[in-house]
This record gives sequence, structure tokens and C-alpha cells, in this order.
Amino acid sequence: MFTTRPELHGTFGVVTSTHWIGSATGMAILEKGGNAFDAAVATGFVLQIVEPHLNGPGGDMPAIFHVAGEPSTRVLCGQGPAPAAATIDAFDNLGLDLIPGSGLLCAVVPGAFDAWLTLLRDHGTMSLGEVLGPAIAYAKNGYPVVPRISATIETVRELFANEWRTSAAIYLPHGKLPAPGSIFSNPVLAETYHRILREAEAGGGSRETRINRARKIWSRGWVADAIDIFFRDKAVMDVSGRRHTGFLTGQDMANWQASYDQPASYDYGNYTICKPGPWSQGPVLLQQLAILNGMGLSEIDPTSPDFVHVVVEAAKLAFADREAYYGDPDFVNVPLDRLLSADYNSNRRAQIGDTASVDLRPGKVDGYNNAIDMAMADRSHIDSAAEMGVGEPTVAKTGTTNGDTVHLDIIDRHGNMISCTPSGGWLQSSPIVPELGFCLGNRGQMFWLDPKAPSGLVPGKRPRTTLSPSLALRDGEPYMVFGTPGGDQQDQWSALMFLHHAEHGMNLQECIDCPAFHTEHFPGSFWPRGRNPKKVVMEGRFPAETVAELTRRGHEINLGEDWSEGRLTGATRDGGLLKAAANPRGMQGYAVGR
Repeated sequence: MFTTRPELHGTFGVVTSTHWIGSATGMAILEKGGNAFDAAVATGFVLQIVEPHLNGPGGDMPAIFHVAGEPSTRVLCGQGPAPAAATIDAFDNLGLDLIPGSGLLCAVVPGAFDAWLTLLRDHGTMSLGEVLGPAIAYAKNGYPVVPRISATIETVRELFANEWRTSAAIYLPHGKLPAPGSIFSNPVLAETYHRILREAEAGGGSRETRINRARKIWSRGWVADAIDIFFRDKAVMDVSGRRHTGFLTGQDMANWQASYDQPASYDYGNYTICKPGPWSQGPVLLQQLAILNGMGLSEIDPTSPDFVHVVVEAAKLAFADREAYYGDPDFVNVPLDRLLSADYNSNRRAQIGDTASVDLRPGKVDGYNNAIDMAMADRSHIDSAAEMGVGEPTVAKTGTTNGDTVHLDIIDRHGNMISCTPSGGWLQSSPIVPELGFCLGNRGQMFWLDPKAPSGLVPGKRPRTTLSPSLALRDGEPYMVFGTPGGDQQDQWSALMFLHHAEHGMNLQECIDCPAFHTEHFPGSFWPRGRNPKKVVMEGRFPAETVAELTRRGHEINLGEDWSEGRLTGATRDGGLLKAAANPRGMQGYAVGR
């Protein structure tokens, strides 16, 4: 199969991410003697700077990783919870039946910073200054603007100029849009990170002590204080068309820290795929594989109507179960063992017919209510959403990727491997906190304002995030890390990548380059939470006869551009040989290694 670029091979280390500067930064850390976790932290902080429309310091960060020589894979949860004051009654008193997708009301505790520093403290080897230095340098001295940054700012230019003036001060310097290819800086954010670093190291002590001091400055010091004051005193225009102050407080930040978790997993042939638990959408990839297991996919052409049909129909069933059952397991009992069991998915598989299904069909689990509020789920799409900086504008009607999230995968020569999907706090989510140079995220929009929903809003509860990094073992050995940005599409595109590798024998670059698709049949995780029954978005490279046959089977096909689906990256370790690949779509992601 022709590929846009080669699959990279090496023995020293591989880094792949959604931006070439991030990948180069991670490799530079490996070259300096750091391990995969040092490199991930440095890469993650740099991606905040060079992809500010896709993630930021005020966002979230789940990771899945394996430490060389240790027996188990672990998950790091950098997904902050809902503020103490954020209740269903509080939103009802504001006259809202959905949490707005922009502004301050949708902010949860920002989790990325503490998660990165927890990872560095527990599994890295370098100092905070060594891994944070590249991000500070790019924020202070500037980086080249990719076209999508300019396009994103253009969509919210009027909002920034008229309402979010603290954002305009940074992203519309002198009232002008940063041009693609120009050098852009954020000196306020550079100073924020430099001050944290300066104060953390001033007290001396061990590497771990200095890292913990930086975490405290963030969650209990002047960073938290600035956020507290901004949210209490500033009424901000959001997608509801009204101005609101926020619920998030400094005390919310002080009460939370990143935590470790055991992954959910599923055995597929000689692979074991590991994902974050049902506080994320991660297990939905495992459910898709459980439904598809044994269907003989290796014998089906991945661009054929038969392949697209069964994968789409399996996704519809798995995502219906996501909507009916998933939520923060600290608050709701999720029947995950049952949802991944062989007999349950044998019954689900039998529900796949020859034509496109119309209804949203969660499976029945004894003792659980699988009812979905269809009045909420069937909301129509609101075309003005992008103009308000709302949500995670992952895929437009044409299938074109507009921006959403970042991703990185790293494996070092020792066998350490990690996959991370940082997101949130993107420039269009809420106004910049002027003293800090960054904004807060909008992950709270993923809660339903329904006390009966497993993902319903409760103070202190984690939203059911779409962020979903992946790690696979082969024959019991840590083998592959992979993932993609893309909101609700993440675990559809990642499922395709895995199936192309495991079933069709493609190398990593072939998996990524293969024509891709997704369905929007189920309720979206982002405001306005609509669904498009039977809709399938496909890249224009699919054969015309495939499109015609799928249409005949009742699928509503939306043909996108030829290279428009996903921003996948991935890396594998096969003995001493390391491999990596990155997505050519958007001309931004690159893999490096040697």
C-alpha cells in the first residue's frame, strides 16, 4: 500500500505527536538522557504553546502508560471534577437545561498541570526546569503559527473584540489576526510558568520536593487565587447568549489532585487493549472490538461497503451503551464487566442487520436502567455554535477537521511507553485570565442536567470525557501506544487503526493513511448535544461503488475531503525495534526517532 511517508524504525527512541515541534521537543529530551515520561511532559507543555486552539494549561490530561519491568499498565487521570457549587439546581435557577459549551459555567477543575507534574515526579528523572524550559522559551520567544490557529481565531474574532477582551489582548495583537507562518508569542503565559518554576526551585530540596512545591503554587497559591477572583468577579458572555460568572473556586482546585487508576481492558486475539475506565469514553473502543470479534474482518476489504457497514453498526451499539451506562465510577455503578462480556456482545452482534439501523439501541443489563432521554438526545444542530467558541469543533459538516485536541505517543529504549491525549483550555473555550495568560476549559458541558443519567451533573464528579489514549499488549508484552484527537470520533478512528493493524496486517503508517470514516448516530458529548441518526462521514477517497452500496443500505453518507478524518499517531515496540508513524492530514503531525 502506498503511504504518504515511511513508518519510522529505530532502537533509541520514538516520539510522535500532532505537531512537529512537540515531537522534536520530546526527542530532544530523550537525547539529553531523559526517559519517555520526561519526554512526554516536555512535549505536553510545548503542545500547549504551539497548539493553543487545541489545548492549554487550563485543560485536562488523561494518560495510559507502562513502566519498563513493571507488571501492570496504569492510567493517570488528569480529568478535573465539577466545582462544589455546580449543581443541577444551580443551572435550573439560571434557566438553563444544558451546560453552555463556552464561557465560565462549563469549567471544571483544570487537571492537566497537576497530572503532568505527578507523572514527572513519580516516573520521570529530570527536573521541572529541564522539561518546562522548552515551553517557556516558545511562549516567550515565539513559534510559527499554523493556518488552523489563524482560522480558529477568525471564527471568534468578533466575540473576542466585543466581549472577551482579555483574549483579544493576546490573540488579536493590535487588533490584527496572527497570519499563518508568522511568529507568535504569549509572554504572559511564559512569565506564569517562569514564576512557578522560579518559586518552586527557590525553596531548595529534592527534585520531588520542588515539583510538589510547584503543584501547590498551582492549586493553592497565586494561580488558584487569580482563577478564583476572575470567576467570581467577571460576568462572561457564553453560548447561551447571556453573561454569567463561574462556579469554579480556588477551594475546588485545592481539594483535587491527579490520581492513578487501573485500565479497562479487552482481549482481542493475541492482543490486550487497555483504555481509561468509564469516567472516559475509553471502554467504547473495547465494546466495539467485543462486538466485531469473530466476524472475519481480516477477509473484508477495509474500503468495502461490508467493512464500513459492520464497523459503523458496531459503533452505534457501543456508543448507545456509552450513553446509557458510562459515568464516573466514584458516583455510579457501571456494569463494565457485563458490557464487555462474550455473551452480552454475542447478543449485540446479532442486532447488526443488512441495512442501517435508525434507533439508538442500548443493550439491556439486568438491574440497570438503560433509558436515554431522547428529548435531550435528539436536539437539532445549532449552526452558530462555532461563532461562539463553543465545544470541541471536531468535524464540520464536510468532514473537515477544525480543531479539538492534541495527542502524543512515546517509547524509549528502556521499554517505557506512554500515550496521552491532552485537551481543553483551548483559546476559544473561555476568556483569558489576564494575570495568567491562559483560559479555563469547558469539559463540564459533557454533563447532562438530569439526575437519572449516569453522566448527570454532581459536584465533585468527573465529566465523562471523550479523551481516550490507548495502549495494547501483544502476547502479554507491552507493544503499542496510539490515539487521536477528535471528540466523539476518537474511539472510532482509534478502533480503525487497531483493526487495520491487527486484522489487515498494515504497518502503522498504512493504518493511519487508510481511508477513514465515522458515524454521528449517537448523542454528541458537546453542546448542543445533538445526534444525526444514520449519518456516516467518509473521506472522499472511498470507491464510488462503496458509497453507492452504503447509500442503498440506508446510510446517510456525507463525503468529506480526501484527507479529513482523524489525526492519529502511534508507536510500537517489537523486541528491540521501535516503530512510529503520524498523521499527514493537516500537514502538522510528525513522528521522529532513531
